[in-house]
Amino acid sequence: MTETIAAGARAAVRPGTRILPLTPHWGVPSAEGWYDSFLSAASVLDLLQHLDQPVDGVVMAGFGEHGREGARELLNVPVIDITEAAALFALLLGRRFAVVTTLARTQGQIEDSLRTAGLLQRCAGIYATGLGVLDLEHDPITTEQAFIDSARQAIAAGAEVVCLGCAGMSGLDTRMSQRLGIPVVDGVSSAVSLAESLIQRHLTTSKIGTYAAPLPKPRRAPATHITEHHR
Repeated sequence: MTETIAAGARAAVRPGTRILPLTPHWGVPSAEGWYDSFLSAASVLDLLQHLDQPVDGVVMAGFGEHGREGARELLNVPVIDITEAAALFALLLGRRFAVVTTLARTQGQIEDSLRTAGLLQRCAGIYATGLGVLDLEHDPITTEQAFIDSARQAIAAGAEVVCLGCAGMSGLDTRMSQRLGIPVVDGVSSAVSLAESLIQRHLTTSKIGTYAAPLPKPRRAPATHITEHHR
């Protein structure tokens, strides 16, 4: 999945921009629910805190997942979340947008992420396909049809633009747009485009208030063992 996301990002950037795909060394294989999402956020932030090479910007490639605000505190480069990026692109293309995502249990997380970013008001709804994150690559034909079916529900509810609510689906946006006759936005390509623009303009996150650097304090490393409990 990480390599699929990276391939989509590389296809969207300008010549000379290097994409460095990173996956945390610990945590969960996919984030589907609050518990997974918080674990994922912690592992991603741990990874970002210990980067072994400089980067000019960061794209957070978990749709609706936590960690965006923490990464903006931690880093001095632009941090772009694919949830926010997809919605921002969609707002430029139609009056109301919808998100088509994986499992129904992730709908609340995506709603909260859009609300925090100030983008929920123009969202016509968040529609679940019932597919797990790691199922998306197993059967591309079934995946595409499931997203088409959910997108049609969104259009019936007033959506004029659809955002793909998961990373790793490069090319699906184009095929869906052709079949549905409306703009379909991929979060990864949107996010890398925004990151490039901010970097080119020498703009990054404001550090004077909300996203000021974390306060210095001791931090314990993640546990590397399991404690056995006896009755």
